[in-house]
Formats: sequence, structure tokens, C-alpha cells
Amino acid sequence: MSHELPHVIPSLQPVVEETFSAYQTTHEFYYEVQQRLEFQRYCEWYYTTAEHHRQELKKMRGELNIFKWFRRC
Repeated sequence: MSHELPHVIPSLQPVVEETFSAYQTTHEFYYEVQQRLEFQRYCEWYYTTAEHHRQELKKMRGELNIFKWFRRC
């Protein structure tokens, strides 16, 4: 009886390979989209932080530096 089963049940190997291939492609696509969005968010954060630091530096350069008085010994 077991030797008759391969004739009754069709081979599912091609269907499984196609399904897995579609799943793998979809997974890779969404992974790539996620990576690009994370990189874009990082770049936005970096540029915002850099601009904030530039503004702080400009403000600090305009302030009076009291440490110069102490170093004049």
C-alpha cells in the first residue's frame, strides 16, 4: 500500500519552492524598506542634532569667557 501513495499524491515540491521563493522575496523587500526608513530617520536626527550644536557653538562664542581671567595668572 505504501508503494501506491506516490502515484496517488502529486509531488508538492515545485509548489513549495515557489511559495518559499515568494515569501523570501517579500521578506527581503520589507527588510530593505525597514532598513532604509531607519537610515533616513537616523540622518534626520543627525542633521537636526548637528544644527542644534552649531547654534549652541555660535551662542557660546558670543558669550563672555570668564575662564580667560583665571588663566592670566
